[in-house]
Amino acid sequence: MAEQEPEDRIELTSDTRDLLEENNLRPLWEVENTMGTVYDDLEAEIWKWDDIKQVIDNVEEDMPIEELPPGFQRRVAVPINTGMDNAISNTIYVGVQTVSPGETAPSHRHGANALRFTIDGHEDMKTVVAGEEFPMENNDLITTPQWEWHDHVNDSDETAMWLDVLDLPLVLDSLNASNVFENHELERQPVTKTQGYWDSQYGQARPPEASKSDGIPGPFEGIREPTPPHRFSWEETIQTLRQRADNNTPDPYDGYNMAYVNPTTGQPPLFPTMSFRAQLLQEETEAHFHNATEVYFVIEGEGATHVGGETLEWGQWDIFVIPPDEPHHHEPDGEEAILLGMTDRPVFEAFNFYAESAIDE
Repeated sequence: MAEQEPEDRIELTSDTRDLLEENNLRPLWEVENTMGTVYDDLEAEIWKWDDIKQVIDNVEEDMPIEELPPGFQRRVAVPINTGMDNAISNTIYVGVQTVSPGETAPSHRHGANALRFTIDGHEDMKTVVAGEEFPMENNDLITTPQWEWHDHVNDSDETAMWLDVLDLPLVLDSLNASNVFENHELERQPVTKTQGYWDSQYGQARPPEASKSDGIPGPFEGIREPTPPHRFSWEETIQTLRQRADNNTPDPYDGYNMAYVNPTTGQPPLFPTMSFRAQLLQEETEAHFHNATEVYFVIEGEGATHVGGETLEWGQWDIFVIPPDEPHHHEPDGEEAILLGMTDRPVFEAFNFYAESAIDE
């Protein structure tokens, strides 16, 4: 009798399976098998946090990390767009990952660019990247560059949750290329750097290139500067964003917003394939459209985003997507709302394909 594949031995309860189907979510170990296929047009869609949370709580109860397939030992609920079959869009992958107290999501590395945006974290919840432990506190953004070892370690007594964002669909689906992947020989990579090391190498005082031995590894070459491991603490980010609001006028389409920059260059985009920004909305924005896809995570507040003839009403920790070429604008409910904006705009700009226009009233 032939031995079953690890994925075939996984059995979720019927309640969890029903919740996944009702809320248009799928676990990561099922999603990865459908990568590499072209799907229908992207649709404007929203995933409500209450629904996501119910699903991930059930998945956490059903499935310890150590029982998942090797290489995919990540407990992740993945929003699936109606027009897709494996991700929120054909260029950006978003998932909500959990690690229970005492668990480790084992170390691996891959060719895809990735980041973690902490939803519910703790100073004792750490993602270890390139030998350094990065604490994952609420709203921190931590980069996982190409081909860097990374594992997630929860030494706290509370379940931690965060947003995973990768360019996997761009590589596997749109470019029909392979995602180079490798598991570490150890569950946890050795911690070889003190906390703050990577940040210290990309401040205003930098080591001379001739004496710098720590580079970004990997079998990759290109014309863009690689993205280093980096933690953007929310304390610093929100202070910068509020300084912007206190001293400048808002962008008519995106409100007060600050880009997460590549620490190597001090310029956006954060990755060659994806750009990220924190947006503070204090009033309704003007309508515009562009040919890039935008995905949003609601950090704080409530409101609505009007996309074409559809209204997506959102609250804290909801996730929604705006398809290319759809007219849209934001309308916060109350004094303000804060969003994390994600876009594949750098891909279009690299080929001089990006286009944007206001909507004539």
